[in-house]
Amino acid sequence: QVQLVESGGGLVQTGGSLRLSCAASGGIFSANAMAWFRQTPGKQREWVAHITNGGSTKYHESVKGRFTISRDGAKNTINLQMNSLKPEDTAVYYCNTGIAGQEGQYYAMDYWGKGTLVTVST
Repeated sequence: QVQLVESGGGLVQTGGSLRLSCAASGGIFSANAMAWFRQTPGKQREWVAHITNGGSTKYHESVKGRFTISRDGAKNTINLQMNSLKPEDTAVYYCNTGIAGQEGQYYAMDYWGKGTLVTVST
């Protein structure tokens, strides 16, 4: 059974940084990537970034240049380094395991953690 546990959220001022982590266990044979999503109340969950098993990464335009996704294969962990945070980054951040397509698209499988709240104050 896949388990994803996010951590690292918190309250930070505009321009600050946070590092999120996601510990994964019980891998899925067909999955070849992991991703971060985020969600605010009343809105759909939004893809933020993903990283493939081979280390290729892709980012939502709104976070490009500010966020960095990485993985530690030995620890089955992915991280999201978030710099230059803005109030619009405020959300619950979720980790996901899924499939990355050849053209950079990401297909989420229905495995989610409980999320970690990031709040960016003005």
